[in-house]
Amino acid sequence: MNLSYLFDPEHWGLSTPGGFPQLLLSHLGYSVLALLIGTAIALPVGLYIGHTGRGSFIAINAGNAGRSLPTLGLLMLMVTLLGLGLLPVLIALTVLVVPPILTSAYAGMRSLDRRVVDAAEGMGMRPWQVLTRVEFPMALPVLMSGFRSAMLQVVATATVAAAVGLGGLGRLLIDGLAVNDYSRVLAGAIVVALLAVTLDLVLALAQRWIVSPGLSGRTSRPRQSAN
Repeated sequence: MNLSYLFDPEHWGLSTPGGFPQLLLSHLGYSVLALLIGTAIALPVGLYIGHTGRGSFIAINAGNAGRSLPTLGLLMLMVTLLGLGLLPVLIALTVLVVPPILTSAYAGMRSLDRRVVDAAEGMGMRPWQVLTRVEFPMALPVLMSGFRSAMLQVVATATVAAAVGLGGLGRLLIDGLAVNDYSRVLAGAIVVALLAVTLDLVLALAQRWIVSPGLSGRTSRPRQSAN
């Protein structure tokens, strides 16, 4: 296993063209932008379907459709229709993001204890208050698992951006294969994997912070009474 490219200090310089820092930043840029767009589309739809129960077939079938859709094929189709650039890549990655967030939002809402929702309504809460103050916080554990799944998929798949002339860590794979430099290909694969694992750990820590201890199975440390 040749790791010379990965550990070469020259490739880690901040100002090095095509170095790891620049490729990481562009890769993160594509991934985060696609996640934001996909979340803005899928989250409201999933919450609405879960809250009302209308259009549940969309959420149920979205996951299967997302898993069966070839991202590279979709990207090539978008390039054919729209030309080269960032837009085809964002469309392909956003389509990958939408299904797990949509299905997890729907599943999280439908898994709630309806007695809690009924109690909130009985206390006089309006529908939007029940949604934002009761249902959404209780659905967060399931929703976060879907968001983490979407993040892992989009970070791993954002390498396809290099196939249409953009940057990102996929450049190491494409350029390395073009010149038979398998040390570069291996370095790109390792960095992509490490990036995905690191981001998943960050989201796991964020989930522990934003999800109520009672919902996540954790218990708060009891306060010691003053003597």
